[in-house]
Amino acid sequence: MSMTDANAPRQLLIVDDDATFVRVLSRALGSRGFEAIGATRADEARQLARRHQPRYCVLDLKLGEENGLKLISELHALVPEMRILLLTGYASIATAVEAIKRGAHDYLAKPVDADAVVRALLEGEGPAPADDEPPEAPEAPLALRRLEWEHIQRVLTECDGNISETARRLGMHRRTLQRKLSKHPVRERPDAGE
Repeated sequence: MSMTDANAPRQLLIVDDDATFVRVLSRALGSRGFEAIGATRADEARQLARRHQPRYCVLDLKLGEENGLKLISELHALVPEMRILLLTGYASIATAVEAIKRGAHDYLAKPVDADAVVRALLEGEGPAPADDEPPEAPEAPLALRRLEWEHIQRVLTECDGNISETARRLGMHRRTLQRKLSKHPVRERPDAGE
């Protein structure tokens, strides 16, 4: 059966270290026409990808001690046509850019609902939409704290998640960096309650 067969089930691999999240998202996407299989570790994800050759993947950025960004290219090596959606609770522009560079098709910040996941996975598979207007630029510049968060995330990504090396490059104490990373991301707009 060809992957382009319209009647073929939409095989989906969900990779997240939170087993409850995998179970809930599998159920939600199952009711939306996907045949979901789940993994909570990178090695398990590689085995399932090799065995089932899924067309779609929802991948969490943080897999315990592992980084989901590294897994993107490995999954593409196993299933070149796989459409990968990266999810994370630590949204940053730097991480989004890095995910796309590594081959992810889209990027969503948690919490996310199943309909948004479906839209992101299927976007671009059908005919192109009629109006190709670019998105509007934000009215207000990013807040200074948000820019700092983005910069930290970019350097952390460049250091492959190594906290000590990131702190060294940023010229700050390791504990200070850990404290900043443990906080929730800063809102994007200054008027959003900062």
